[in-house]
Amino acid sequence: MKEIFMTLFGLLGGLAVFIYGMNMMSESLQKVAGEKMKTVLEVLTKNPLMGVLAGALVTAVLQSSSATTVLVIGFVSAGLMSLPQGISVILGANIGTTMTAQLMAFKISDYIWPIVFIGFIIFFLAKNEKVKYVGQTIFSFGLLFVGIEVMGDVMKPLASSPIFVDLMAKVSHIPVLGVLLGAVMTLVVQSSSATIAVLQNFASQAGPDGVSSVIGLTGAIPILLGDNIGTTITALLASVGQSKNAKRAAVAHSVFNISGSFVFIWFIKPFAKLIEMISPKGEELDIIARQIANAHMGFNVINTLIWLPLIPVMVKIVTWIVKEKEDKKPEVETEVKFLDKNVISQPMAAMVLVSKEIHRAAEYTREMIAALRKAFSEDDSKSLEVIQKNGEIVAIIEHDTVAYISSMFSLGGLTETQSAQTAGLMYVLNDIARISQRCMDILPIAREKVEHKCQFSKTAVEELNQSIALTETMFETAVNALMEENTETAVKVLKYKDELRSMEKKFNKNHLKRLKKKNCKPEYTYAFASVLHNLERLGNGCGSMAEEAMEHVTFINLANE
Repeated sequence: MKEIFMTLFGLLGGLAVFIYGMNMMSESLQKVAGEKMKTVLEVLTKNPLMGVLAGALVTAVLQSSSATTVLVIGFVSAGLMSLPQGISVILGANIGTTMTAQLMAFKISDYIWPIVFIGFIIFFLAKNEKVKYVGQTIFSFGLLFVGIEVMGDVMKPLASSPIFVDLMAKVSHIPVLGVLLGAVMTLVVQSSSATIAVLQNFASQAGPDGVSSVIGLTGAIPILLGDNIGTTITALLASVGQSKNAKRAAVAHSVFNISGSFVFIWFIKPFAKLIEMISPKGEELDIIARQIANAHMGFNVINTLIWLPLIPVMVKIVTWIVKEKEDKKPEVETEVKFLDKNVISQPMAAMVLVSKEIHRAAEYTREMIAALRKAFSEDDSKSLEVIQKNGEIVAIIEHDTVAYISSMFSLGGLTETQSAQTAGLMYVLNDIARISQRCMDILPIAREKVEHKCQFSKTAVEELNQSIALTETMFETAVNALMEENTETAVKVLKYKDELRSMEKKFNKNHLKRLKKKNCKPEYTYAFASVLHNLERLGNGCGSMAEEAMEHVTFINLANE
């Protein structure tokens, strides 16, 4: 009983070290890539052919096809890529995930601890941020193999157990059992890379004859197929509550792996022969880890080549599976639209979604300023509704986006540059929310004006409209400065700010002159001054946005949207 527990905990402990190393390596690679990740993400949104390449590349960085698929679901849901583009990226992700198995097949037992030590020293001593992350990548790469070694050591006695050997013989002769075993393992571990690493280790153990593998390549392939099916559950879970196209992207991942596994299960022996032909020659125990890696890659490459020209067919299949509801209700724009909690752990992608959400808040606020102008100039009652509704939406966007950004920081995955940029985006959002609130503060006076309870003179209305028009120009200019990362445009906002302040003083003096001449009623003095004061504060918010633009804060947009 003691030996069973030692084996079980050794296997689980080794698996824990492996998964920890893989996650750390993913985080480190993202930090090393830094701003280059934006370029990679831009490739994602180009066309289906480039999508396959980009999917493989992103998965190589994220070390997980599930992570890439979750990213795709977030982008499809946000409208940053179409469903066919998303499917092409998912095809590529399935190829990219095979790189981990290829790495695991290398025999570097004698170099594991030197790799761990070198990585640690670089990470511990380096002052440069990027060099530090390179050291962390090397360190985590070594940890992967530490986990592999631990699992290999505890599997040796397991491989000689008659009960276990008999069980593996059944799995080898009944492929469906192997597929189920692989699927269940991956469902539990939530990582096909981890379960394939376990498979590679176990297959490298000698059977009863002491020469051949305990399971062999033909026994390993069904388990490998099951691993590919099991990994789709993460994407399906991530799509819950998302848009229809996001759910379809997740289903496409499942259709790809399930259909491929269904076809390949009938050709296991010929497929095994093909893999043996293209793999290195030698003793089975020495080469089977590489054969499994090649089988994993072969399955995904062949499956991708089959499905790539059939992407339109895949779209029809997933559209049929995830149908549009006939009684579809109109979308309610009273909640965040772009943010996806599943993408938080991928900083650059999360920053893109945050930027989209903040820009959305800016659009609502721009409409509020325009509605103010219309309310005062045309006594338009509908404008009052726009201000009220948009103000409530902006408040919700601010609350949820700040919470989202806080989660990004708490995970600790941001580089120093990304941290500064994300903090800047949060300050911009706060400025936008304050500007929205200034519009809400003016709303009661605008309502009185529309309902003719507050009858400003014609000159006073012209002055208020002139001030509102300038703040509208300021706001649009500040947003453009953030969109274009243009300091010259930002400087214009600061000039407008001085102009608005002078305008407030001038118009207040003009009002006092009109009072003296009895051209304006005294009871409207507070309302008039209050509108001008709030517009001046609104201008201050635009100035703060411009200052952030001058500090190189910008909306992170993908060039190929």
